[in-house]
This record gives sequence, structure tokens and C-alpha cells, in this order.
Amino acid sequence: MKLLAHFSLFLGLLSITLKAQNTPAPIKLVDIILTANHSDWNYKLNEEATVKISVLRYGSAVENAEIEYQYGSEQLTPEKKGTLKLENGVGEINIGTMNNPGFRQLKVQAKIDGYVYKNEIKAAYAPFDIQPTVKLPKDFDVFWNKAKAENNKIPTDAQVTYKPELSTATVDIYLVRLQNYKLGHYFYGYLSKPKDNKKHPVLFNPPGAGVKKIVPFTSYAEKGFISFTTEIHGVNPEMNESDFQEMRKNLSDYWAINLNDKNNYYYKAVYLGCVRAIDFLTSLPEYDQKNVVVTGGSQGGALTIVTAGIDNRVNYISAFYPALSDNSGFLYNRAGGWPSMFSDKYQNNSPEKTSTMEYYDVVNFAKKIKIPGFYSAGYNDNTCPPTSTLAAFNSVTAPKEIVITPISAHWRFGETDDQSIKWLREKCGIQ
Repeated sequence: MKLLAHFSLFLGLLSITLKAQNTPAPIKLVDIILTANHSDWNYKLNEEATVKISVLRYGSAVENAEIEYQYGSEQLTPEKKGTLKLENGVGEINIGTMNNPGFRQLKVQAKIDGYVYKNEIKAAYAPFDIQPTVKLPKDFDVFWNKAKAENNKIPTDAQVTYKPELSTATVDIYLVRLQNYKLGHYFYGYLSKPKDNKKHPVLFNPPGAGVKKIVPFTSYAEKGFISFTTEIHGVNPEMNESDFQEMRKNLSDYWAINLNDKNNYYYKAVYLGCVRAIDFLTSLPEYDQKNVVVTGGSQGGALTIVTAGIDNRVNYISAFYPALSDNSGFLYNRAGGWPSMFSDKYQNNSPEKTSTMEYYDVVNFAKKIKIPGFYSAGYNDNTCPPTSTLAAFNSVTAPKEIVITPISAHWRFGETDDQSIKWLREKCGIQ
């Protein structure tokens, strides 16, 4: 028995040692640096954009490097492909221009010592003039008011379970189950409350895309909010792994479920679930009776805008690169939002499906927003293309501000997160 214990300890130490010896490099051995001739990557219509390309190893130019490149309108078939040999590791490409607001995209790659290195950049043309392609149905408000009224008849049936093992010295964590949409239909979330017995603003934090188990998130509570982080599929985070994987398999491409039926489309329950989350938060005795905040990114950014557009109890929002925005863009020969449902990849452009999406497109909820908002996006985002996210932002007529970090892809910098939280705290009067 002792020998077995010693052997197990040896294997554990060996595993730790091997991991330490094989720590992945935090930087690339070879960098491709793309530098637009406008530092903010913004251009006027009909103005040509040029990009300097530098291939560096150890910070120095790679002699006689050759790159492959392609460029054209964002997310569409490239207009031109070619190769370019870089003198002293540096070259330049003119990627053309646009006569309508939008984005042009340059992708490059170089093969160095058998390894392929890539980078890309997008030039923005009058990005704050981008207008959506999606139409607003005449009965949009009627449709959603009826849906909310029907949902109000469904009991919340809230089940709130304290989780001491997940709580911290300053934050209490609760697992919450809420009924929504129809009897027996539930979704889950983790509620985080500061341990100070005071009244606080409430914050709803809807999830990004995918089918996954949620985990507690205490950061918002540590900054003065009572926060509620949810999922949308009815995935209990404590369910066994085999059941979870089966559910995950059945919900692949969930965004396409009943897309031809506006009354039963998958996101109807999701959007009404956002309202149900606000019902729950505003029922808490610790709610300060004044401030309701929503914040999220990607699908969570979409649901942030949807919640503000559908529920007038919301006071402030912070939305990052919202998905599901201007989905019909691909039908008009330009990039549409995640999940690119009307692109050639999915062949979804039947009249029934495009009509359904008009009732669920984030752009049409953005038009309904009447409260202040903080927004953020990056130009190099290929998941939620900036053509689509700017179409949503430009549709907001309420007070708004946006932080653009052009180099960001489908992620954001910590500095931008800090700005968002500071903005929300100031709006809610948190000292």
C-alpha cells in the first residue's frame, strides 16, 4: 500500500514537472505586423486604404519573406488574391476602397521554416453611417407585447438554493431555477449577492452563445451589484455529464430551431427569459428599487439590447459586439451577424425564415431602446462582424457611447471592461 502511494505521488510530481517543462509560449515566434495608413483604421468613402506588412522574428525583419494575401469586402468572396515578396521584411498593399459604408478585409499569411503564420486587418469606411438591411415589421410591438402578456401568466416558480461551497467571504452564491415560456420549461442562473445587508442595483448578465454549464461569477457583486448570470437552454449546472452531452448534441445549431415559425422560434423563449430574469431580480428584497442594469457580450450582447428594447424596467446597459444583428446582411451582399444564418453556408433564405428573423433581429430591438447605453466592438471580429454590430449601434437613438478598439477580434481588452464597469457604477451611483 505504501509503495502504491509513493508511486502515485511520483506520477503526480512527474506530471507537474512535465507541464512546467512544456509551458506554451505566450507569444509567437514569428509576427506578421499589419499597419494601416490611418491609425484609427477609419477611412472616408472612395478613399484608398494601404497596409504596410512586416514579418518579424525576434523583433527583426525576416529577409526575403514571401506572403500570400487576399482582400475584399468583409466576410465575402475575396476580390483579389496574390503573393508578395517583402524586401527587408517589409511591403505594402493597396486594398482598394468602398463607395458605401462598410469594411474591407485583408488577410495575409507567410510560411517560415515550415510553419504558417497569419494575420488580418479590416479598414472601416464611414462605419457610423452603416444602416441595417433588416426590415422592422409593422406589428413588431404588438407581437412582443402579446408574447410578454402570455408569459406573465406562467408562474415564475422560483427555486433558490444557497450554495455555501461556492460563496466567498464577501459574496453569497445561490443556484436559481426559473419557469418561463410554458409550464415545465425552466432555465438556470447563479445569483451573486454582496454580504452586507444593504440595498443594491440589480444586474442581469445573459450568456454568450453555445450550450455549456454556467459557473458562478462574483466580480459584479464585488463591485456593488446584485448580479444574475444565466444560461438559456435549461441546462442545470449540476446535471450529470452524460445527460449534459446528450442535451448539447440535441441543441447544436439551436438558433435554427423553428426558424420558419415566428410564434415558435427557439429564441422566443430565450427573449422572454430575459424579461423573466428582470422579474426575478426586481422581486428581491435587496433590490434598491431604482437601478436595473444588463450587460453581456456576443449572444449576451444581443440579449442585453433585446432586454432593454423589450423591458422598460431596464435603466442602463453595456453591450459588447452583439450577435444576431442585421442577420439579413448576407442577402444584400454584405456581412451579416452571428450565426451567419443567411449566408451561403446554411441556405436558409426562404421567405418564412427571413420574415421570422425580422421579429428577432437585434437591430429592431436597438431601435426601441430609450435608455443610456455603453457599447464596444472591434474591427477584427469575424464572429460578430463589425458591419453587423455597427448596424445595431447606429440604430440606437437613445443616449449612447461606444469604445472601438480596431485590433480586437471576438474578445475585449481588460481596459474596456474597466471602462464599462466604471460607467455602470457611476450611472447607478455606486461609490
